[in-house]
Amino acid sequence: MTDPIRIPDDLKPVDGRFGSGPSKVRPEGVDALARVSRTLLGTSHRQQAVKRQVARLRNGIGEFFSLPEGYEVVISNGGTSAFWETATFGLIRDKAQFAEFGEFGAKFAKAVADAPFLAEPTVHRAPGGSAAYLSAEPGVDAYASVHNETSTGVAVPVKRVAGADPGALLLTDATSGGGSLDVDLTETDVYYLAPQKAFGSDGGLWIALMSPAAIERAHEIKASGRYIPQFLDLVTAVEQSRLDQTYNTPALATVFLAAEQIDWMNAQGGLGWATKRSAESAAAIYGWADRSDVASPFVTDPALRSQAVATIDFVEGVDAATIAKVLRANGIVDTEPYRKLGRNQLRVALYPTVDPADVEALTRCIDFVVSRL
Repeated sequence: MTDPIRIPDDLKPVDGRFGSGPSKVRPEGVDALARVSRTLLGTSHRQQAVKRQVARLRNGIGEFFSLPEGYEVVISNGGTSAFWETATFGLIRDKAQFAEFGEFGAKFAKAVADAPFLAEPTVHRAPGGSAAYLSAEPGVDAYASVHNETSTGVAVPVKRVAGADPGALLLTDATSGGGSLDVDLTETDVYYLAPQKAFGSDGGLWIALMSPAAIERAHEIKASGRYIPQFLDLVTAVEQSRLDQTYNTPALATVFLAAEQIDWMNAQGGLGWATKRSAESAAAIYGWADRSDVASPFVTDPALRSQAVATIDFVEGVDAATIAKVLRANGIVDTEPYRKLGRNQLRVALYPTVDPADVEALTRCIDFVVSRL
């Protein structure tokens, strides 16, 4: 039996968590949660102690993204998967257009295609590792794209669709890009995300930064009489958020950890600091892969390479799955690729919570493992 590969401690990262979601949760956040656990956890979500935490999160998000005038931070339960359904019921009048270039963009498009009360959407597709783009189309009242495709590590700028019909909305999936990539919110109507990525918390919530036009659209559709399940009622989510609460009981630990994370990032310098830190991590791993004899960035166009999630291919004869297993056995976890992509690669989160020095250490550990396989 072959002896297991042991990576020397002096090569290892200080924190070996590189998951693309759930992502690394800062120990300081967990310590803060422990300090309030007896007075906060297990208490009514309609009381001021809990509402203060929701307000803290909403206000922190608004500060972090420099919320434009009239935009609102809306929070509800269910994660991004629930928001896709919420948007299907509450933001699309009739016809949508999608830019699909990975698994997560495809899921929203499918939800809309399956909705019997909406027209068949237009979907612009591109293979994994490249990007698809939106284009003006008569009759489209909602356009949708992703800021960062979590499954492939492709990122595109957030930009309104030139020539689109007046009043058409742009919906941007920022689930893994929000907090690691720069954004001007005036270029979109809904910038939605979940807290288990850059915001260093657990899942179970969706957070949407909504323009006045998007909020008006939600009210318009609800007033039309369309059937909308109560759990997916966007107007209810808006109204409840204005009261610093959610319609259904939230996971308070998730709210608290996300608020701790956003306060920490704001204290460091906000979105500018966060994007710079992610860029440093991205430079470390892509630079290593470009120099490597056995690895290379999956995304060949440097302009599309994400600084939120990096995907790294390996040459034939170097088994990425084995590398990931050895890393995991040494306490370096969640570097496995997105399962449905089916490539011989590793996937590494570059969120602001991750120290760029730990990314550099990860590359040294990979080199060490490869040298001993």
